[in-house]
Amino acid sequence: MLAYTYKDHGVFELTEKNKPKLLDSKDAIVRVTMSSICTSDLHIKHGFVPKAAPGVIVGHEMVGVVEEIGADVNKVKVGDRVSVNVETFCGECFFCKNGFVNNCIDKNGGWALGCRIDGGQAEYVRVPFANQGLNKIPDAISDRQALFVGDILATGFWAVRISEIKEGDTVLIIGAGPTGICTLLCAMLKNPKKIIVCEKDKTRRDFIKEHYPNVIVAEPENCIEIVNNESEHGGADVVLEVAGSEDTFQMAWMAARPNAIVTIVALYDKPMVLPLPEMYGKNLTFKTGGVDGCDSDEILSLIEQGKIDTTPLITHEFALQDIEKAYEIFENRLENVIKIAIVS
Repeated sequence: MLAYTYKDHGVFELTEKNKPKLLDSKDAIVRVTMSSICTSDLHIKHGFVPKAAPGVIVGHEMVGVVEEIGADVNKVKVGDRVSVNVETFCGECFFCKNGFVNNCIDKNGGWALGCRIDGGQAEYVRVPFANQGLNKIPDAISDRQALFVGDILATGFWAVRISEIKEGDTVLIIGAGPTGICTLLCAMLKNPKKIIVCEKDKTRRDFIKEHYPNVIVAEPENCIEIVNNESEHGGADVVLEVAGSEDTFQMAWMAARPNAIVTIVALYDKPMVLPLPEMYGKNLTFKTGGVDGCDSDEILSLIEQGKIDTTPLITHEFALQDIEKAYEIFENRLENVIKIAIVS
């Protein structure tokens, strides 16, 4: 089968690999019908993910059709259309039972697909713990509608859930990349009084203005001023940092009002530092972590009800054999790209 593979530092390559086989009674084999490229794939390519194994098939954002199941798989059956969760989790350990599935203690727990084990930028993928890792897609939902359920949409949903957004809040989202937009869509479900999105890229600012006209759009240069003008208590009630730079990390706490919640959604490529003496008295609550992606069934229900629509994010579509061109466009942000669908 065709598969896009992490060969070495800075090198991905489209290769022929063997179709995966069941290795455990809890596994499933999924025929990938659509996948996507994520910024985390670029982190692997450039060496920012030490756990990533050279030789692994990349890709952790995908939907497909169940081709084969192990004896202990009972949530899905052969022929079901499914979304694949970005995380692998056993469902039985302390962390899984408490909803902290990113911290699953199994050897394949957490982010495994497309990082430590073969992922889904291929024609087929083996999904461990399929009862937890696969979610049946309702007939009324297309592959394009479901494509981001198991990864960036799950990330946005988790981030909003732990941020405790209330009606009447002013919410600041820093970063309007694909994950930032998914976070915005999930924040809108909470009906806060105001949402401000800060983004440096004009194309992305224009995208927000076009698709979500009730959202206030700011640039980094005027973000804190706008937040202060639009908030009632000296800053945002909730800040979600989805951009992932040193400047945006600092902006997150600076734009927050005293006693606010600051949720760190972004993945950084180096340590960040909190200037605690300058922050003294703000009494902020920071929430961090990798996505606990255990809400996919609820997300699919919201899509089916028409309450979430991520299809505008898909600005480009390529066949799997043309994935190298897709990466070139995505990595270099060409042609006003937001997200790319890869059709197997």
